[in-house]
Amino acid sequence: VFAPWGDMEALLREKGVALSTLENSIPLKELDILGFSLKYELSYTNILNMLELGGIPLFANERTEKDPFVIGGGPCAVNPEPLAGFFDAFLIGDGEDAVIEISNAVIEARKNKEDRTQALKRLARIEGVYVPSFFDVSYNPDFTIKEIRPLLEGYTEVKRRIVPDLEALPLFARPIVPFTETIHDRLSVEIARGCTRGCRFCQAGMIYRPIRERRPETVIGFIREALRNTGYDEVSLLSLSTGDYTMLNALIVELMKDFCPRHIAMSLPSLRVGTLKASLAKEIIKVRKTGFTLAPEAGSERLRHAINKGIKEEDLIATAGDVAALGWRSLKLYFMVGLPTETDEDILEIARVAAAARAAGNRGASGRGPEINVSAACFIPKPFTPFQREPQLGLDECRRRLGLLKKSLSDARLKLKWHEPEMSLIEGVFARGDRRLSGALLSAFRQGARMDGWSELFSLDVWLKALADNGIDAGFYTRKRERDEALPWDHIATGVSNKFLWREYETSLKQMETPDCKTNECTGCGVCDHKVIKNVVHSAMSPAGPEAEERPQEPCKIRFAFSKTGDIRFLSHLELVNAVARALRRAGAPVRYSQ
Repeated sequence: VFAPWGDMEALLREKGVALSTLENSIPLKELDILGFSLKYELSYTNILNMLELGGIPLFANERTEKDPFVIGGGPCAVNPEPLAGFFDAFLIGDGEDAVIEISNAVIEARKNKEDRTQALKRLARIEGVYVPSFFDVSYNPDFTIKEIRPLLEGYTEVKRRIVPDLEALPLFARPIVPFTETIHDRLSVEIARGCTRGCRFCQAGMIYRPIRERRPETVIGFIREALRNTGYDEVSLLSLSTGDYTMLNALIVELMKDFCPRHIAMSLPSLRVGTLKASLAKEIIKVRKTGFTLAPEAGSERLRHAINKGIKEEDLIATAGDVAALGWRSLKLYFMVGLPTETDEDILEIARVAAAARAAGNRGASGRGPEINVSAACFIPKPFTPFQREPQLGLDECRRRLGLLKKSLSDARLKLKWHEPEMSLIEGVFARGDRRLSGALLSAFRQGARMDGWSELFSLDVWLKALADNGIDAGFYTRKRERDEALPWDHIATGVSNKFLWREYETSLKQMETPDCKTNECTGCGVCDHKVIKNVVHSAMSPAGPEAEERPQEPCKIRFAFSKTGDIRFLSHLELVNAVARALRRAGAPVRYSQ
């Protein structure tokens, strides 16, 4: 089930129809479990809207035995406190095994006619499951946290659930293929989970440790089968740092043997500077260029050392030249402003580096060089990172620094796209927030806040009023936190120790880098037991089997008929064309392409 856009919401409310699941049209209030993937703090009002439209009481303590258990997971669940009043439970960490255990626990509770509290106690016994109602939070007069007190014996902290080996997880080679065009409308496969590069601003790089790679043979086998089942003509290799996958070059070379004859394109997420080899880039562009993004994060070498983004400027410039030489016409560079210890000189360095990348692109290109697009956002300190106690830039200062960057880029004849600082402010409030924010979230929702991740719908005035109505100052949550201050997420254990995070913070002030434990010695972050939980990498690949089948040399023609009936009659022309092309590929028809 997805959050409805405004017109659909209005229609559901007008007709008195409950929001329902896509596959079976089950009203949400009739489900046993309703799970939310918490990817972004500015989606929180959508959750309340979906609960209300689905006929589910908003607050967990108002639900009865007939109501679903509302459970959250995903990256934002590592600090679930702002949502604690609305959720029955959260899953911290990997969900593939835990979701089965959660389902079985609810089945048993319903079979035994247990009340809601008894069922929640069952859930609390599952590793990784956090039940907020079994913890009580008290505050000091200045609203800092005084104590997080467990209410259930033996349930003092919640440890992150970790799947030690991705090879043990099934890959579903028959995913649902939508007829309508969607975002990321392609086959995606997770080739690795976790990242050990240790960028000090990056929450994902800390909370998804250790690095666990899938075997390249597994990836190739899955992709071949899934392409036959779906008819997709583009494949995306997903991980936090795809360029760091040990056997990436061999994997892509093998895949492109299959892809080229069938015009299937390869898509990679944002690559780390220095991980793209020329030979690899040549393989990727054999079918078509699917976009290229690099994330230097900071303009100066000094600041990149401080944030442990171990890339060198010469590597960035060389990559820009290589990309241009291979024919890419667009290169996106992503930066942040407001990183700890940043100065105006660091911001000006962004413009200089971007201009140098453009110059390298112009030199490398046979004709006109690639268009350089610079994107920037305000740094937001996140829980479980070395910068979790650092202050976030105030609104006026964030605007000033973005303005300085915009002017310096304009002087260099480069354009800037930026994430709205007003949105970053509210994101930062909820990223490091506590349970007192539940009231403000409800107030904003009642004032009409929806789809806050869309800039045209976001209203800072609504959020500031909602905070003020609940006696909350946004600056309280974006301020610097001292080392001895209790944090709202102190009872959540991701595996990375506070001692390690503080040591990394102190190392950042010395502008020193910490090496990647995947290729160097253990850094002592605390996640691995080096027996079950450990880095898993694959440095060899066995033969992947037969290549793509031979295509007939002489064209043959197939005539077919189709009709557009039922709901499919609403497909647009371009969506219909795409559906037909995918059907032909699924059928194994020997499609030939023009030049």
